[in-house]
Amino acid sequence: MSRTLLLSASLLVAHGFLAATASTHPWPQFRGPQGDGVSSATGVPLSWSATSNVAWKTEVPGRGWSSPVLAHGRIYLTSALPAGGSNQVSLVALAFDAASGKPAWQTTVFPPSTNALPVHAKNSHASPTPLVDGNRIYVHFGPRGSACLDLEGHIQWTNTSLVFDPKHGNGGSPILVNGRLIFTCDGTEDPFIAALNASTGELAWRTPRQAITTRKFSFGTPTAITVDGSVQVISPASGCAAAYDPVDGREIWRVRHDGYSVIPKPVFGHGLVYLGTGFNTPVALAIRPNGTGDVTESHTAWSQKRGAGQTPSFLLDGDELFMLADNGILTCANAKTGEIYYQERACGQSSSSPILADGRIYLLDEQGLGVVVARGREFKKLSENPIGERALASYAVTDGSLFIRSESHLYSIRSQP
Repeated sequence: MSRTLLLSASLLVAHGFLAATASTHPWPQFRGPQGDGVSSATGVPLSWSATSNVAWKTEVPGRGWSSPVLAHGRIYLTSALPAGGSNQVSLVALAFDAASGKPAWQTTVFPPSTNALPVHAKNSHASPTPLVDGNRIYVHFGPRGSACLDLEGHIQWTNTSLVFDPKHGNGGSPILVNGRLIFTCDGTEDPFIAALNASTGELAWRTPRQAITTRKFSFGTPTAITVDGSVQVISPASGCAAAYDPVDGREIWRVRHDGYSVIPKPVFGHGLVYLGTGFNTPVALAIRPNGTGDVTESHTAWSQKRGAGQTPSFLLDGDELFMLADNGILTCANAKTGEIYYQERACGQSSSSPILADGRIYLLDEQGLGVVVARGREFKKLSENPIGERALASYAVTDGSLFIRSESHLYSIRSQP
């Protein structure tokens, strides 16, 4: 296939590969259909608790912080099940019926291993979110490997060749661009970004990070955008954020920064890429993605030190950029200039990423408090909704329903008639 045709196909995938199948793939990957936390769902509940507006609640075995995804009437998750010896876990994929919460199937993707590395207290061995495309489910477990399953949980392929030390456990989720399953492998040494052939699991390309930094580990999820008719994969890392060609992994441009352990997934709008720089002092950057090489000085449209969190991803709503800091402070800024409209405490300590659904902004803090705020340049809290369980995963949403993964359960939140 010619490079022109490859890029044309990439364009369809990168800027909403679910457009033609939205009815069967309402929330198929981390941060939803477009990977930006924005949903067109309506009838989404405004209020709930651990006992009210709960359509169902089902126990999830093991431990994992992958966010729920919804496709074909099922919820898909991953989890790590204890398996005998110290720090040994069995890595599994799970499916639940979205209407009832009943388990549909559970597949062991990777059996217990003696080389299961320790993870941070706010991480797990099953933190990357699954991705559903057509009749295939892709799951990723960092250095333990990646896999493809069919809709009934039968394994189609596995790849365990990309070994690295993730420092605190893997966190970044994969994206799918033109038949490439792309994810970051930013470990303690020799960090890189990689792509697998989504059909076979074979390595398509592997590109080293071009950054000078002492703390090289990061946990980001890439974002695919289209610039002047060509697709770019935007992927922040320690010491830099860069754009890559999804066909061959070639680096297109790079912006240097001083951060490390970068987690937030970039968002795109107004001709700008918005991303955070991670620890220790997060900075929000707005970058014009039409350059080549090192564009740190020439293509940084604005930077803002106030409000950028270290963990939650940003949310772009028209001309407003919303940033939820880890301490629960919500910042609303002008997306074109970085000017701050407000900074208000919205919730408690937070790791999950905000979403926009039914014309409202939904937040979820680590104690399981769901907070709904109004969109716009003035802060207005609409509801507070506790479930009383620890929650680090992000929402999934569809018409009439929210899905929440807590430390032990999966909830379907739905307004009762």
